[in-house]
Amino acid sequence: MAHNWEVLKQEERGADTSLLDSVPKEMPALGYSQEVQRRVAEVGFDWKNIDGVIDKLAEEVNEFKQADSQEQKESEFGDLLFTLANVVRRLGIDSEAALREANRRFYRRFTFMEELCRKRGLSFDKMSFDEQNALWEEAKKEVG
Repeated sequence: MAHNWEVLKQEERGADTSLLDSVPKEMPALGYSQEVQRRVAEVGFDWKNIDGVIDKLAEEVNEFKQADSQEQKESEFGDLLFTLANVVRRLGIDSEAALREANRRFYRRFTFMEELCRKRGLSFDKMSFDEQNALWEEAKKEVG
């Protein structure tokens, strides 16, 4: 049914107009990515199953790791995010909402770590990464 809907919409738009043209370019980047991928999936341009997307994600991680220049790293990072947006689209996850929640969790954990430091008379910036990471693990247990 979705495929037929896009065919009808394409007829309305005209033959020389992309089905992506009506996606607002002002959308947040992750949401835009999910929407354009949803639209192309509706006309059949999609992996058969999520395993193909996960394989592509692994490929993109490897390409990112191998990038030599800053320009290549930025390009590969964009591809990595684009592929992640495809994974969450397929799973029915709103990428913007998921990232907002991850930001909230990070904020709760980090501010808990700062509070622990104040209570214990520690200076966070003087701690080693391993000591900071131990606080992080403690925060994860306490505030989720």
